[in-house]
Amino acid sequence: MSYFDLKIVTPTKSIDFESVNYVRCPGLKGLFGIMSNHQKGIFALDIGEIKVDNKKSSSFYSTSGGYAEFKDNKLLLLLETVESKSEIDKIRAEAALKRANERLKSNEGDETRAKASLIRAQNRLKIISR
Repeated sequence: MSYFDLKIVTPTKSIDFESVNYVRCPGLKGLFGIMSNHQKGIFALDIGEIKVDNKKSSSFYSTSGGYAEFKDNKLLLLLETVESKSEIDKIRAEAALKRANERLKSNEGDETRAKASLIRAQNRLKIISR
């Protein structure tokens, strides 16, 4: 099996992975996967789950979007945010979900922002459940 390197960069942290064999990302038009020797390219990412498979296990991360670049058998994810299961506060995520639902029901404020908040909270809770 072939492997590649993965680097995740946000404004506040950087995570390096060696010997990754598969990464699944949330693209703007749906999920897509990257494997070793994938064609080079730049991809826009949406709110969603990132799955990272390495030699031993799979890990899951929540992101609020960003960009992916694959070239020279290296994947770089430039993300607004990234959180692992252990970094997500379940109580805070549940409170955010409740607030977003209340904003959508009340028709007060920016509906687009409320929907994005709802999707982010749902995604964070999905990661916790893994």
